Amino acid sequence: MVFNFRVFKKQSPNGKLTMYLGKRDFVDHISGVEPIDGVLKIDNEYQDRQIFGQVVCSFRYGREEDEVMGLNFQKDLYLASEKIYPPPEKSTNTKLQDRLIKKLGENCYPFTFTLPPSAPASVTLQPGQEDEGQPCGVNYYVKIFVGDSETDRSHKRGTVTMAIRKVQYAPSKQGRQPCTVVRKDFMLSPGELELEVTLDKQLYHHGEQIVVNICVRNNSNKVVKKIKAMVQQGVDVVLFQNGQYRTSVASMETQEGCPIQPGSSLQKVVYLLPLLSSNKERRGIALDGHLKKQETNLASTTLLASPEERDAFGIIVSYAVKVKLYLGALGGELAAELPFILMHPKPDGRAKFIHADSQADVELFRQDTVDQEVDEDKFE
Repeated sequence: MVFNFRVFKKQSPNGKLTMYLGKRDFVDHISGVEPIDGVLKIDNEYQDRQIFGQVVCSFRYGREEDEVMGLNFQKDLYLASEKIYPPPEKSTNTKLQDRLIKKLGENCYPFTFTLPPSAPASVTLQPGQEDEGQPCGVNYYVKIFVGDSETDRSHKRGTVTMAIRKVQYAPSKQGRQPCTVVRKDFMLSPGELELEVTLDKQLYHHGEQIVVNICVRNNSNKVVKKIKAMVQQGVDVVLFQNGQYRTSVASMETQEGCPIQPGSSLQKVVYLLPLLSSNKERRGIALDGHLKKQETNLASTTLLASPEERDAFGIIVSYAVKVKLYLGALGGELAAELPFILMHPKPDGRAKFIHADSQADVELFRQDTVDQEVDEDKFE
């Protein structure tokens, strides 16, 4: 039988343990997360040892260079753990595991981990140019080690780890078209100023222009001098009570059509394009979790089943378009906001929340990029 798919391989420093994974991105479907399935190949010298596997969520919430006097700004959460060897008496292998075991031969043992649905998404906060060490954010890795128990301290030479990501993809259906109307009246002045903002849709993919329709109706005696529109990224570091902040990741300012005199109106369309390339120097911007030496992008919107299910060690990302009308020093300003979703589309042919059960499903394990610290094997 000839089959063609790509796997990721990582070996412990002493060469006694070798981990194989079919992919490194595992999709969160809100109701559940794709299982992490792989195979461990053990050297003959380790046949009398116990081997354990774990999935670790590493949450760094402070700069590494500030860790002095015993301070530690990193929490490691063990979200899944099991004994891989000696193997359990009964186990059901996935198609990928069966094919790897057949190809690799003896001393191969399958493992499967299941993450809780509320596990936080992989997110990295962009460090400043002067920052050193590991950036803040949420990262995942699979760890397999030799020990006497799951809580035993692992030794580096007998441990193999591989970074993975927990990702979400955009829903298949668009939501309701975002639209809002805000008004402002003025003390001692008759009439009001009205601002209507509409987006052409609710869901955008990374790299897609956002079309903002602006309608201003000036029924007051004030003058609108300029208009500013921006895309704001909201970051909520759940661990901290005051851990919410916003950053503008795309903006434009115009005086075209201004001043808008009393009794006048203006309809205008502006285009905004939020991209990481325009925000390379901005410290603290949330990025999608990424593997070493791979390009990344602005973080995707975090989708939650309900607001109460926020994990305490997670980072929640949201986006909104904000439009401001400037009326001068005495008139103040009028602002309107519209939230929207920014995500990657679901890749073509990606399996649903199931194990691969057919030859066609095995093709889903193809990967376009590989972490440089991982050896890549292609079986044929």
